[in-house]
Amino acid sequence: MHEALLARLAECVGQSHVLTNADDQSPYMTDWRGRYHGTAHAVVRPAGTMQVAEVVRLCHELGVGVVPQGGNTGLCGGATPREGDDVIVLALDRLKAIRAIDPVDNTMLVEAGCTLAQIQAAAEGVDRLFPLSLASEGSCQIGGNIATNAGGVHVVRYGNTRQQVLGLELVLPDGTVWNGLRSLLKDNTGYDLKQLFIGAEGTLGVITAATLRLMPRPKQRAVAWLAVADPAAALSLLASARDRLGERVSAFELISQNALDVVLRFIPGARLPLAQNPPWSVLLEVSDVAADTRLDEALEALAADAFEADWVSDAAIAASGAQCEALWALRENISEAQRIEGLSIKHDVSLPISAIPAFLDAAEQALAADFPTARIVAFGHMGDGNLHYNLSSVDAAQNAALIAQTEAVNRCVHDIVAGFDGSISAEHGIGQLKREEMVRYKSSVELALMRRIKDAIDPRGLMNPGKVLPDSTDF
Repeated sequence: MHEALLARLAECVGQSHVLTNADDQSPYMTDWRGRYHGTAHAVVRPAGTMQVAEVVRLCHELGVGVVPQGGNTGLCGGATPREGDDVIVLALDRLKAIRAIDPVDNTMLVEAGCTLAQIQAAAEGVDRLFPLSLASEGSCQIGGNIATNAGGVHVVRYGNTRQQVLGLELVLPDGTVWNGLRSLLKDNTGYDLKQLFIGAEGTLGVITAATLRLMPRPKQRAVAWLAVADPAAALSLLASARDRLGERVSAFELISQNALDVVLRFIPGARLPLAQNPPWSVLLEVSDVAADTRLDEALEALAADAFEADWVSDAAIAASGAQCEALWALRENISEAQRIEGLSIKHDVSLPISAIPAFLDAAEQALAADFPTARIVAFGHMGDGNLHYNLSSVDAAQNAALIAQTEAVNRCVHDIVAGFDGSISAEHGIGQLKREEMVRYKSSVELALMRRIKDAIDPRGLMNPGKVLPDSTDF
């Protein structure tokens, strides 16, 4: 069947877009972190929705699994095939057209392979904003952003990807095309089907296009880096910023001393923003669609009052666009710096915002008792309750020993998260990494409902096999 499959795939998309050579396939077989490696019969690169449908229909006929892949920047192995599975990788990078932009309706119709940066630039071209913002925006694709319900740094103001999607076009597991590319803000005609596919990580179908919601483009912004006494002080600062500036608060990032230190050591050109690297820092951005608001003065007044309250001990307020970008680069390069340094145990958790200081205290104490060599690199989107809580050891031998205890470390951290009514996945998804963890942290009712949805839409289990849903059946 293998040769017949390849021949029929070539009929669908052209021989040059069916990659079977190991060197050609290599970039598609490994995730960004280098944690997962897999195999596939072929990497197939369709040029449009109808070609996607032909490929999926063929795979359904032959019983071959389909692993959809966008920019391959995911962090949980959701777009990486598993070793030995009977699958193809469906790469969507050729679906890169922006079909329409409507600044009156504030909508944009894009294909799944458009990069996030491409979409942001197109929105700016009509004086609008597409607010999703990620460190990988130059290479991540919107189809993958939607499939994982990506978050990013501006969720505190604009919400997750889910809030930016008005409609979807997608290919179902049997090759049927559903055109749900509506641009309506209100549509109460039954179930909101698109929501099933947002965050489903390609396990229910292949997203091929989307109608996105645009926002007014801010005319000004102000960015500050502030040294805070501790996470509780950061929480007080966040409350004060929201009380005084409301929705102008577009990002509020908490960054530990260890997180900034790894950037300063491994990212060329990185510079300390303050006189010292404090135990905790906050990166705060405010923006406004009005051109005449004195945001810099408002930010200075906020910082001054925070000094008086002993929440803040030092601050640097960007005086230019270049300085804004330099401050943001420190935050956005944390993951890259950790990747350069070596393996670490990563957690993408969500907590009630008010519980973050208590969680950090509890997790540090528990880890110090059970894993004394672990160094905590904590950072993330405090404004929406999402922390990236990573563990490693500077010493290579100790780090190898720590990595070998990943399962026990995960259990320690995730149990504490659950104790605060949090989530073990805030914005990175489940993929291969956390699917068996779901059995411990999702209720049997939730898991059974998810399984019923999967079985109803993809009864043969061909869409992105081995992702999201656990193998366990005893829910």
